[in-house]
Amino acid sequence: MSPPVAPPGWSRWLVPPAALSVHLSIGQAYAWSVFKPPLESELGLSGTQSALPFQLAIVMLGLSAAFGGTLVERNGPRWAMTVALVCFSSGFLISALGAATEQYWLIVLGYGFVGGIGLGIGYISPVSTLIKWFPDRPGMATGIAIMGFGGGALIASPWSAQMLESFGSDHSGIALAFLVHGMSYAVFMTLGVLLVRVPRPVGPAAVGRPDAAAGVQVSARTAVRTPQFWCLWIVLCMNVTAGIGILEKAAPMITDFFADTSTPVSVTAAAGFVALLSAANMAGRIGWSSTSDLVGRKNIYRLYLGVGALMYALIALVGDSSKPVFILCALVILSFYGGGFATIPAYLKDLFGTYQVGAIHGRLLTAWSTAGVLGPLIVNWIADRQEEAGRHGSSLYTASLVIMIGLLVVGFAANELVRPVHPRHHHVPAPREAADAAADTATGAPARSATGVAGAKPQQPESS
Repeated sequence: MSPPVAPPGWSRWLVPPAALSVHLSIGQAYAWSVFKPPLESELGLSGTQSALPFQLAIVMLGLSAAFGGTLVERNGPRWAMTVALVCFSSGFLISALGAATEQYWLIVLGYGFVGGIGLGIGYISPVSTLIKWFPDRPGMATGIAIMGFGGGALIASPWSAQMLESFGSDHSGIALAFLVHGMSYAVFMTLGVLLVRVPRPVGPAAVGRPDAAAGVQVSARTAVRTPQFWCLWIVLCMNVTAGIGILEKAAPMITDFFADTSTPVSVTAAAGFVALLSAANMAGRIGWSSTSDLVGRKNIYRLYLGVGALMYALIALVGDSSKPVFILCALVILSFYGGGFATIPAYLKDLFGTYQVGAIHGRLLTAWSTAGVLGPLIVNWIADRQEEAGRHGSSLYTASLVIMIGLLVVGFAANELVRPVHPRHHHVPAPREAADAAADTATGAPARSATGVAGAKPQQPESS
């Protein structure tokens, strides 16, 4: 499938809606916690077991993004969005079969493995293209698209809860809800496939060489050998682990926190809390990533990690005595969680340039795979052990909250170690690489496009 090149006069502002149609769909993953209670009740699962499809989906997201990043760069966003559509929708259909037959392994296979591949390819499908359309505002551009992934649950959470209420929360009702999800998302993601375009090649990049005006250019192969890449890997992993632990167990967590109070949280209110967290996640992706264009990537990650640790400390100390404090702190944490995802492609662009930023981003998302296992495992495993020990309420999560504070401190330290990439790593394509570079260019590699926007000078992180 040839990448569709934008005709003269094509508005770059038509590209973000294409990206949003895909990211709003695959963002359903953040509403998985709505399905946890009925699955646990109907199939006799523990909290740790019911988290497995979500965990595997995040693992496959990172792995498919890492291994498919170069293919996405080479084949273009339309190819990637098509692959994402097929895998993500098929995952729901397989899960529907698993729920209907009460075969949980099919739900794990469908939602976790097949759907997870769709998550990974779909997640990175528009990122490189958007950065090339908006070289002057990379944080804002990636924030617009990745905002959709955070906001997907804002739609999916109440929608899923309503379907379970209408269809029933038994295995046949769950199956029907999965079926409706798969078919609906296939239609919606098709809009992105049809709409997306890449910029027209202009200037030196058209012959397979990075534009000299674009500044630092580092290949994906070289980037993974630099300390900067691994510092950012730790930063992303710690930030995601801290946020995803709350998000995956959001509905049962708020219920447990206030179960022993005079104002317990209903199932409907818990689903509303999940939707509220998704709104914060979505708002953080566009708000904080746009702010990073003004204050710098290193400074914005100082905010995410430092203030995030303080928010966790407040939840641990007074969260169970005040719903407003618990909700406010959770909203801030999830806004930082979303902002971290949306800002990382621009951080990579600042450090490594636009040459193979999509492939570098895909490799970095293995940090998300790791965090997708660690976050839910820490929260669910500790909660299960505390429950077995006879504890209840907020005490189920105290140890988890302390661990999250420690992880954010580690991430903060890693961010402080980030420095500009040494010139010896800067990349100039050799003759043997010209063909591959030209293929990448066909997907929109030039720093200048039909929009007439010249590649802005990459923002360098602080060297202090």
